[in-house]
Amino acid sequence: MDFSNPDTGHELALRMAELAREIAAPRSLERLLAEVTIAAVDLVAGADLAGVLLVKKGGDFESLADTDGLVARLDKLQHDFGEGPCRDAALKETVVRSDDMRDEQRWPRYSPAAVQHGVLGSLSFRLYTAEQTAGALNLFSFRAGAWDTDAETVGAVFAAHAAAAIMAGRHGEQMQSALTSRDRIGQAKGIIMERYGVDDVRAFELLRRLSQESQSKLVDIAQRVIDTRADG
Repeated sequence: MDFSNPDTGHELALRMAELAREIAAPRSLERLLAEVTIAAVDLVAGADLAGVLLVKKGGDFESLADTDGLVARLDKLQHDFGEGPCRDAALKETVVRSDDMRDEQRWPRYSPAAVQHGVLGSLSFRLYTAEQTAGALNLFSFRAGAWDTDAETVGAVFAAHAAAAIMAGRHGEQMQSALTSRDRIGQAKGIIMERYGVDDVRAFELLRRLSQESQSKLVDIAQRVIDTRADG
């Protein structure tokens, strides 16, 4: 993308604003990340494919929002070989750039395999996600020498939006989990109040005491109380 061209700069600003609004709206994480990767391919010069790689604490890989099935295959190669640009970006470095995989020495097993799939260039950006998960936004090109400083700059902006989407998605999941837990505890309190003729304070105290004595989570104790009603 040529930043000296006002039209392209304006298009980038519009897409960034649109992505920011999408992140704030209630959407699935997969949908949000797909919009990021599609926009990245549209606006990062030289990018033919894009995807997001998440690396879990145990070492499992998860490919998300790939614009082509080839991206997931490239991720699997990096998992199997234990090396590659996306893996390095997720776990070690902020930006990992390769201009020509045919001359790449950092990944002796992965690079030839990527070339066999027609991929000659890669550009990966670390996502600041969470303690248990590392991630990277990854761009691929079918030609060598595709990247310049503008590509790195625009890619970094998209990486920030991808990270924001992941964090927003996690926050939504946590909120939903908290609401579900609150509802279960409320139901259990109601059952205890009805069954034993106590007020809500005494009912909650009973739940809390059972949780401590059994060393179980309060919400799990609440679910057991609810199950007793279901079981008659």
